[in-house]
Amino acid sequence: MLDFEEKIAKLAKVINDNKKICVFTGAGISVPSGIPDFRSATGLYSNRDESGYAPELILSRTFFEKEPEIFYRFYKNKIIFKDAAPNIAHKFFALLQDMGKDVSVVTQNIDGLHTAAGSKEVIELHGSVYRNYCTKCGKQYTLAEILAQDGVPYCNGAVVRPDVVLYEESLDNQVIHKALDAIASAQLLVVVGTSLTVHPAASMVNYFKGKHIAIMNKAMTFLDYKANFVFNMGAEVCTQRLAEILHLL
Repeated sequence: MLDFEEKIAKLAKVINDNKKICVFTGAGISVPSGIPDFRSATGLYSNRDESGYAPELILSRTFFEKEPEIFYRFYKNKIIFKDAAPNIAHKFFALLQDMGKDVSVVTQNIDGLHTAAGSKEVIELHGSVYRNYCTKCGKQYTLAEILAQDGVPYCNGAVVRPDVVLYEESLDNQVIHKALDAIASAQLLVVVGTSLTVHPAASMVNYFKGKHIAIMNKAMTFLDYKANFVFNMGAEVCTQRLAEILHLL
């Protein structure tokens, strides 16, 4: 069995030899940036809100429409991390662009850190906290404008909502097709910080047709058996070493 250095060196060669790369990311990639994941023992879903409601219930469309005050209290306190900065894992996939790589990022995250790191092609399956709109007229609002209003943000009397996919809502078809195209056309698929248990997003990796799959996730995933490289550790460790080998730092 290859040790870490041997395995990471082989992955670096695959990156060197292939131009079209798709990165599929989940909450785990942002944990080193200070954003908690959802389903671990210390994750967001392990604690109930002070109101007593479960986080999964609060983050549903029905709850948002019926109890916007409780929704926004939870959303602003637990979901938004405006001071979080990209870590080495986010930066590494952006830096690959400087090597002339065609890198697409398909992310389940709504934190905007891939874009902040400099990635040019970011497909946000579940939306972004940085986009918000009026539920009546559709006027767009920035995150700063949302946070500037105490409690529920309003637009001429109508509630403003974040442009994120809530429970009970479907993913946008156009976003789905764009993500599937990116995955299907890639030569290398890198899965980072996701357990691949949240569907339909997780099933998208089955559309990959290339030869090389690398997985960087602390827990096992259903795709491990098909992967060429599996690193059961934080992505920051792997990407730091890859960046050194590829002379990106």
